[in-house]
Amino acid sequence: MLNKLLQLFTEHAPSGTDKHTLDLSAAALLVEVMKADHRIDASERNELGRVLKELFQLSDEHIRALQQQAEQASAQASDLFQFTDVVHKHFSVEQKFDLLTGLWRIAYASNGLDKYEEHIIRRIAELLYIPHGEFIRAKLLARPTL
Repeated sequence: MLNKLLQLFTEHAPSGTDKHTLDLSAAALLVEVMKADHRIDASERNELGRVLKELFQLSDEHIRALQQQAEQASAQASDLFQFTDVVHKHFSVEQKFDLLTGLWRIAYASNGLDKYEEHIIRRIAELLYIPHGEFIRAKLLARPTL
């Protein structure tokens, strides 16, 4: 009887995470940085589109749809964990670093780096178990040249 019950649960368990869910989770983290300073401007939206295109190689139409869905998911989210958990479980170390660099690019896109943007990026990096050295390396890599 116990085996039948366990079999019932395993049959109805989710069989994995699809690519759209992965893309949406990463995009929502990028949106979290975009809205961290309570101002979203055109330069941040444009940079978000460029980062998403580089990370996921999607068409412009799919990028726009993903941006809208990510903004909705971010607005409805109660914490970062629902996004970072998916990314942590399914992204490689290199993909996580590329995402982290994208987070910094979004933060730098507007009028310089804001303390709230840096704080949210630090929290995301910690939840993705990214070492501090890589956190700094991504920050320096994303920093615009003067």
